[in-house]
Formats: sequence, structure tokens, C-alpha cells
Amino acid sequence: MMMVRKSKGIGERHQKILDFIASYQREHKHPPSIREIGEHCDISSTSVVNYYLDQLEKEGLLERDRKISRGMRLVNNSPLGDMLRVPVLGVIQAGEPIPIPASDFNPFTAEDTVDIATSLMPAKEKGKDLFALNVQGDSMIDAMINDGDIVVLKPTQEARNGEMVAVWLSDKNETTLKYFYKEKDGYRLQPANPTMKPIMIKKNEPLEIKGKVVMVIRKMERMAA
Repeated sequence: MMMVRKSKGIGERHQKILDFIASYQREHKHPPSIREIGEHCDISSTSVVNYYLDQLEKEGLLERDRKISRGMRLVNNSPLGDMLRVPVLGVIQAGEPIPIPASDFNPFTAEDTVDIATSLMPAKEKGKDLFALNVQGDSMIDAMINDGDIVVLKPTQEARNGEMVAVWLSDKNETTLKYFYKEKDGYRLQPANPTMKPIMIKKNEPLEIKGKVVMVIRKMERMAA
């Protein structure tokens, strides 16, 4: 489960480093290296990374052992900001539609959750009944959504042209993640991948919009590479 840490009284760069250390630790079961922190946080100098880590240590948010590699750990009582727990309801295909159980869109049967700092959410979406889906496939790569990412969605049955939505083709019991466009003779579900063709749905064919994407959570091993 991914959780974004939030602390008061420190800068945005400090917070980004805290978030990365926490997520990396959960994913790899050990802290990141100085170089990995720098790469993730766009800091080219290891001395600058050390400067920020020293400040976090002085704030009581981090403990360091400089005698060993990766010698750092987050302090257990590091303050957390307001968190929003979002249920992860299943898998959605960012590619050709694939059959899924209908329960994947049931907001009351979450198998897992993802915790998100409310400070990272769009203001108008805070407190809403959001849900999340794991992405499979690469049809949305030009929208910076890759295989293994998590998309957070706002439940809705309507969408404007150009919005990214989770669509359920109920007659086939299939779902897909695409850009939505309403056209004269039906609907176009447009991938964000120039090698893939859009899915065309006629007006007399069933199409159910189940949610609109409001946030993407990147797969951590790719972020840390």
C-alpha cells in the first residue's frame, strides 16, 4: 500500500524527499541511496541531498547512521497530514478491453486501499467517494499512464469530450481506460498511444461511464529507476 507522508513546517523539496523515502522503504524493504533520492527529486548534487537530509534530521523526522550505506530511517512519530483512504477495486485495461467481474466497480467491496495525502488531491475532489484501479497495458502511455500505475477516479456517469474515463461495455462485460469523445454517430474511445486505433461505439450499443480520472499514482520502481 502506498502512502504519501506530509509534514508541516518544511519545504516542498523536503516533503518530496520524505515521501520518496517512505514509498521506497515500503516497496524495497530498505531505504533508498543518496543517488536514488537525488535522481527522484531532480537534485544533481549528492551534497545537496545530504543538506536536505541533515535538515530533516534536525527537524526530528529522520534518523541517520553515516557509517553505513543507506543508513537512514523515518522517525515513527513523524507527523502525518490528513489522509484520504481510497479503495482499490480491481484492474482496468489501458489497451484493448478485457472481461472483468462486475464487482470490480462495486464501491463497497474493496480488496485493498491506497492512502493519499489530501494536499495532493484537486481541491474540488477532496472528501468525495473516490475509487482506484490498477492499470494494465500501455494504450495511455502518452498521457503518462503506464502499466502498473494506479488511477484514482471520481464516480460519474457523464463525461465531457477529452476527459479520461473508465468505460464499461456492459453487453460484453468488458472495461477500458480511454479518452472519451461523443461524435455524431456514437462514441470514440481514444487511446493515448499513436500505434493504437480508437474504439468506436455506435449509439445503439451500450456504454457506461463508471468514473473520471482525477489523479495518477506512479509505480514506485519506475519512479526510483
